[in-house]
Amino acid sequence: MATAVLTPDQLDGQASRLYDTQAWQQIVTGWKYTAPERVLTPAEPTSARPLLPAEPGEASPAGPSDWRNLLSVPVDRLVDETLRTLPAAPPHERPLPGRLGAILPDRVHLWRRVGQGDLRPSTHLGYARRILAEWGWQNTPYRLRNARGARCVCGALISAHRLGYGSLDTVDRAGAWLITELRAQGWSGLIGPWNRYPGRTAADALALVDGAARRAASAGH
Repeated sequence: MATAVLTPDQLDGQASRLYDTQAWQQIVTGWKYTAPERVLTPAEPTSARPLLPAEPGEASPAGPSDWRNLLSVPVDRLVDETLRTLPAAPPHERPLPGRLGAILPDRVHLWRRVGQGDLRPSTHLGYARRILAEWGWQNTPYRLRNARGARCVCGALISAHRLGYGSLDTVDRAGAWLITELRAQGWSGLIGPWNRYPGRTAADALALVDGAARRAASAGH
């Protein structure tokens, strides 16, 4: 089985080109509005109705089954808004190779791709985060990893793919979500220069991946 030869800089460029496409911009600008609006029927209230106390001898105007009348918006819309605010679900627990595995050549881990299906970009980002947290983060220019096996942000995405977590297409989309998060933070460049910027820390890298994963999950990716 051959593994794709993809460098951090190549991934950076591919993710940037994907981010710049019109299709991706529609995702970025429209994900908050992708849920269909519910059309209210005359029988459904458009605003909360106060409950008046019942007169003696009269039945209560709103019984237990009428609690929906207290809501100013449809229940399904409340559920949808709540789900959008939840953080990305953690990836399915599958231990990474140990510290020795971090410094071994990628071809040693090829067997881990056998039988693995594709993932959503948010889940792929979750695995990349685990790689950064467990194997370490580094900011050496143009390197997938350093001698200790630590990865840069793009290197973590590539390593996650090579360990069996997601397709190359998923890697590109995960990278595009990272760039989307960087743009929201005011960074106009690529991921690599951000990763190498003086004063950057491992905590910054983890926070970036977390933000991109939440953004992707909110968009259903």
